Amino acid sequence: MRHLVSTATLAIALALVSSGAPRAQEGAAAAIAAADPPPARQIVISLTERRLHLLEEGRPPRSFPVAIGRPGVAIPLGDSQVLRKRRNPTWRPTANQRRENPALPASVPPGPSNPLGRFALDLGWTAIAIHGTNEPDSVGRRASGGCFRMLPADIATLFDAVPVGTPVRVVSGPAVLPPPQPAVAVAASVVAAVSPPPIPAPPPKVAPPLPIVPDPRCATAGAPLRRMICTVPDLAALDGRARGLHQRHLAALPAERRDAAVYALLQEERRFDDRITARCWVRRGMEEDPAVAAAAEACLRDALSARLEEAKRR
Repeated sequence: MRHLVSTATLAIALALVSSGAPRAQEGAAAAIAAADPPPARQIVISLTERRLHLLEEGRPPRSFPVAIGRPGVAIPLGDSQVLRKRRNPTWRPTANQRRENPALPASVPPGPSNPLGRFALDLGWTAIAIHGTNEPDSVGRRASGGCFRMLPADIATLFDAVPVGTPVRVVSGPAVLPPPQPAVAVAASVVAAVSPPPIPAPPPKVAPPLPIVPDPRCATAGAPLRRMICTVPDLAALDGRARGLHQRHLAALPAERRDAAVYALLQEERRFDDRITARCWVRRGMEEDPAVAAAAEACLRDALSARLEEAKRR
């Protein structure tokens, strides 16, 4: 009899324990889910650094250069958020901008002349946005009317990465970024047991060499500086690479814009010739003097290198 009672008691206890186990497991899973919020995003803009930092939970911060308000323009500080995202926005000058420059148009539609570029993130402050620009050389400087300008590729990345409602903080000093997360140590034997064999990395892509297009004027060049560009190999290569990049740029344009771009490049080439004539001047017949030739070549090399870098940024 004592044996039967003990057996019955044990059976009842096991039933109670086994019936309560799923409830405990479900409660633990619910608590874990409640403690695991979706990844957070935040934008922090440092006026001192002139950089925008995108903070995303679970990945390292990303940082981009920005243009901030020019001297004398009030720049908002503190917290705001992304209120609206605009693709191919229309730019409309503010009343203050119209007062400063009455010649401004009422609006500028989307296109290469639009000061907002292709993307804009409107913030909670009136007439303040993070946007692209048609003046990429201004990025990293105090050059805007109060907004935060970004390079075209950077604003496209940010536009895709942040939703409406993303918090935005503007600070005057350096941005305080979270420390990098420590790596989790895993025993080598466990990694070897569960990890698939490593996949060999693809070979690095080698950028194609820049095309070199010779100056068609070389056959009849009479000016000393132009003859020097045509006959000194490294100067001819710098000049030819800039011409090759210009041709590549023209070939990528739609037909309706190509004629205007060709004319603009011709005008730019005339201005370049005027600049080197003024800066690297050589009296006709003096280019055979070694000292004169060396000074002119150094001057031309600097001017052609700067022109090539401009062509790369086009």
